[in-house]
Amino acid sequence: MRTLFAFTLCLIASLLSAEVKPKPYYGKIAKRVAENIPLTHVLQSPLDDIASAKAWTNLVSYYDFDRSVFLKSDLDELSKHLKTIDDEVLAGNVNFGYEVRDLYVKRLQERIDFATNLLVNAVWDFNVEESIGLKRKEAPWPETKEEAEDLWRKRIKNELLVAKINREIDKSTNEVDVAENLVKKYRQFAIAMTEGDEEEVLQAYLSAITHTYDPHTDYFSPASKEDFDMDMNLKLCGIGAVLQMDDGALKIEEIMPGSPLAKDGRIKEGDKISAVKEGNGELEDIMWQPMKKSVRKIRGPKGSKVTLEIIPRSDPSGMTRKLYELTRDEIDLEDQAATGRVERVTIGNTTTKLGYIYLPAFYGSMDKRPGQKGYRSAAMDVAKYIADFNSEAVKGIVLDLRGNGGGSLREAVMLSALFVAQGPVVQIRDSRTVAPLPIPPGNPVAFRKPLVVMIDRLSASASEIVAAHLQDTGRAIIVGDSKSHGKGTVQTVMGLGPEKYGSMKVTTARFYRIDGRSTQVAGVKPDIHLPSLLDSLDIGEDKLPNALPFTRILAADYSLAWDAHNYISELKKLSAARLEKDERYLKHLENVAGMLELSERESAPLSWKERYRMQLRDRELRELDDEDDEDDSESKKSSKLHRNQRKKDDVVLDEAFKILSDMIRLSKGSEMPIMRGWWM
Repeated sequence: MRTLFAFTLCLIASLLSAEVKPKPYYGKIAKRVAENIPLTHVLQSPLDDIASAKAWTNLVSYYDFDRSVFLKSDLDELSKHLKTIDDEVLAGNVNFGYEVRDLYVKRLQERIDFATNLLVNAVWDFNVEESIGLKRKEAPWPETKEEAEDLWRKRIKNELLVAKINREIDKSTNEVDVAENLVKKYRQFAIAMTEGDEEEVLQAYLSAITHTYDPHTDYFSPASKEDFDMDMNLKLCGIGAVLQMDDGALKIEEIMPGSPLAKDGRIKEGDKISAVKEGNGELEDIMWQPMKKSVRKIRGPKGSKVTLEIIPRSDPSGMTRKLYELTRDEIDLEDQAATGRVERVTIGNTTTKLGYIYLPAFYGSMDKRPGQKGYRSAAMDVAKYIADFNSEAVKGIVLDLRGNGGGSLREAVMLSALFVAQGPVVQIRDSRTVAPLPIPPGNPVAFRKPLVVMIDRLSASASEIVAAHLQDTGRAIIVGDSKSHGKGTVQTVMGLGPEKYGSMKVTTARFYRIDGRSTQVAGVKPDIHLPSLLDSLDIGEDKLPNALPFTRILAADYSLAWDAHNYISELKKLSAARLEKDERYLKHLENVAGMLELSERESAPLSWKERYRMQLRDRELRELDDEDDEDDSESKKSSKLHRNQRKKDDVVLDEAFKILSDMIRLSKGSEMPIMRGWWM
């Protein structure tokens, strides 16, 4: 253990001491960002001392999100730049961004040294009556080094206590040392928190400035812009593996079907990558290196060669190393593509055939046209499922937009056009004008039968456009959380010059429902409230710093496409009567209430007796979350919670199917009429 400790301190010191400096042209990038934001952002507000103070807060919070690394004296020293950031970046000076990062790295090394030393030498007393604060986003920074170390002492004690109680509850006979595991964890934590190179430090600094306007205006480094384009196109170029840091190497968690790894067959899930060679270059060791850098070495152009040094999963000692050469290729990110299936739902003696479509994102090729090879479209993929459903004579569809954070505005309009014949889908307001975005004339509607749309607190942006439009036109019944995320803004990506300068994603407009209300902050409220576990969490646009406020404009000219509104009252009664007798749903509501209790908890005891009782009560809920890492952000926890929930018994989806079946029965299977002419 002491050998591991000494190695850990040396390794962390070498990693954290790596100097990061801005490149000479970074000042030009900063100046272009500072000059362009006031002109292109929808607010048209200046970059001034007020914005400077917000940027200062954003940057400090980006690094020390739980206020446990910096000291108050550090903040006092850094506050000299509180009202000068605007002037500095306009003059092409980005040094402050690197100054904050360097100070953070210095203080983090001190905290990690303290933590690992404590894990090796401390004797822990779990009978002492003390507690740990769980919410530190608004807490004061520690005044002294001793105060900071006491915060970390409690953090370590908490993690040891949780691990030991879990082993007791599970009656585990695993002899792995808990303290040794935590030393490894802090080693990886230090790397993860400081892995940014000079480009990522610049991105953090400039994004802290852009976020003073709103949470969705960002600076993209060239590498980040590449990631953004891959997400939109559902394609990346590489070997086709989902990777995770494991004891310094990159462990292959999953091999994507059809990828170079899958076709080659020699490398298996569970194997670890310890070194990478590009083409005919030198083999580069990636052990304990920043994960992002290592991943970028593995990615590369289609058809290029990459050699991986592999530690086989069959050798737990890690001594065996094998080299495998692979040819990179394009990989479809199909886990983000639309999926669909036919469901048969029985209520009483009646069985109804229904369609189900899950759409996790509004993806769409930005550089290709329909018909071109590699073109992707969320709306077109959904249309294919609808065509299959029509051939199978389904009587209604559940469109699941839970967890869908948005994407292409074009795809949102195209998706709405599958269900509504004509008229405006959304209103766009920029700094000068308001314009409706309509469905093109002559649109052939793909599906005219009853429709239910599912939302949750993670349904945002394009998801909210579609849900709001289908709700306002009476085309669908919306079910789900108390409201959707509440992102009612439109972003535009613009270059800043040469490719190495990167890009800006700027909020250039706001969108409004066709009835004149914004979804910004307010979100879309369901017609029938069926809460998910997410409904209890402190997430949403209104929780983000510097979010734009709710506003309203005049309604557009539109008419109802169908009469779904007429059935809401009766559907609510039928659903409530059914659910009050449903033991699965009642248990689900208990879980929702329990998750709310967990999310609102301010502190936790550090004594064995009290914590053991608490942990037993919390165990089931934390298994739903499947996440024990307290360093994860709320957004990460929420996303994982949503994905894990979909793997389990989905009582909310089951009820959505029954609501749709009720609507089909109440409407006697009526279809949306074929509309002719334009809206009134």
